Amino acid sequence: MTRATLIRSAIAVLLVAGAAWALTHRGDFDTQSLSAAIHRAGPWGPIAFIVLYAAATVALLPGTILTLAGGALFGPLAGTLYNLTGATLGATGAFLVSRYLAAEWVRRRLGPRTEQIIAGVEREDWRFVAFVRLVPLVPFNLLNYALGLTRIRLSRYVLASYLAMLPGTLAYTYLGYAGRSALSGHRDWIRTGLITLALLACVAFLPRILRKTRGFMSSNAQK
Repeated sequence: MTRATLIRSAIAVLLVAGAAWALTHRGDFDTQSLSAAIHRAGPWGPIAFIVLYAAATVALLPGTILTLAGGALFGPLAGTLYNLTGATLGATGAFLVSRYLAAEWVRRRLGPRTEQIIAGVEREDWRFVAFVRLVPLVPFNLLNYALGLTRIRLSRYVLASYLAMLPGTLAYTYLGYAGRSALSGHRDWIRTGLITLALLACVAFLPRILRKTRGFMSSNAQK
């Protein structure tokens, strides 16, 4: 057995174990339970949260609760960093599972969209990855697996995903932080709420702007 095969097998075992753990504990994925678990972890809390987020992403569990919890537990800046890191690690894990272990399952799950995604990456490489991250044509967790079917380099996939997921992650992390501020009666909760609304509005309008920009660039390229 080659070294590459051993490394691949080890990664697969870790990913499957983490996903299995996340699935068996999916009932505990509420803000109160997460807060208690993170506090019990002490100084290892941020690392535990990132690992939990990554495992949940691989297991196809919704990440919204975790993103909101990250904002409530760690604040808008550290929360965004931890949420984004966990989501990127999970997206990378799903990508590797799809590329090396579960390609046929992913193809069956995606159906006709498979070839569209592959063609998009073949045509635009990392730019297509960034676009579908910002414009959710396919659900986030399933998209991670779908992109594993393409031939994009892992480094480009990770970097494009990290940067393109930043706006949405920041907005929803701020939403979690604003919710905690409002419940605790923090004096700046109104300002925090206004910032959150502005971020959410930007994220909501971003797909429309990108579609128009993309259409404009395509029409000019055809001239």
